[in-house]
Amino acid sequence: MKPTISVLGTGRMGSALARSLLQAGYRTTVWNRTAEKTASLAAAGAAVAASVREAVEAADIVIVNVTDYSATAVLLHSDGVASAMRGKLIVELTSGTPHGAREAADWIAGHGAGYLDGAIMATPDFIGTEAGTILISGPREAFDANQGVFGALGGNVQHVGEEPGRANALDSAMLALMWGALFGTLHAIAVCQAEDIDLDQLARQWAATAPVVDGLVTDLIKRTNAGLFASDDETLSSISPHYSSLQHLLELMEARNIDLSVVKGYDAIFRRAIAAGREHDDFAALSHFLGKPGDK
Repeated sequence: MKPTISVLGTGRMGSALARSLLQAGYRTTVWNRTAEKTASLAAAGAAVAASVREAVEAADIVIVNVTDYSATAVLLHSDGVASAMRGKLIVELTSGTPHGAREAADWIAGHGAGYLDGAIMATPDFIGTEAGTILISGPREAFDANQGVFGALGGNVQHVGEEPGRANALDSAMLALMWGALFGTLHAIAVCQAEDIDLDQLARQWAATAPVVDGLVTDLIKRTNAGLFASDDETLSSISPHYSSLQHLLELMEARNIDLSVVKGYDAIFRRAIAAGREHDDFAALSHFLGKPGDK
């Protein structure tokens, strides 16, 4: 018999989650602070709860997708809701931090409920599709027992570890990669515009260069994981030539009055490594210099 499910929060993402569950045949209850946002889901077959407690009482599994963990706490930390959670599984799919997930897991366990924490690595249009990716952390047993539910949310829902903060930690790591690429693109656009280079030409050059960059990223992760920080015959790039090229970029950006705040951060990391005598090491050695200046 399929479990009953409640979804707390029916913004764009929460609505996508609820709709996918309905399409997979799960009896689904929804709640939203602004009740009007549940109308389309009600038309699709969802029951609409008048309160959070009613939604929790109606379900075996409660999926939460609100603004942040503080908003989740406001919803769940009342006596009536907390007691209604006993024996149920709470699946937190709200964006948050690893330590926030750990605190939530401890609090929910203390109230007799199971807990899984998730990070959605997709936009709402990917939910319910084969490419829909969600990272889940927490007890493997709870994940395995509900494979059907998670399969309804996406074809690439992964259990990434028992430790409840793991999904959010991986999410933050992937965001760091994404924003590095996006802000790098903004800098590239600014340089091209300042130098009167057509952005179509930038796009063509990126298409040709992207495989090289992908290879460097893969190599950086691999070498750091293996602890290979000194340059050797397998080194693709060492610190010194990168630092020299960065100085040219800084000079150009300063001359063209392009914001330097991000690239000056790069410069500071390079300078700490060079001051430590590591300028000829593999680029991976920079991983030792990401702490705040003065940290041991």
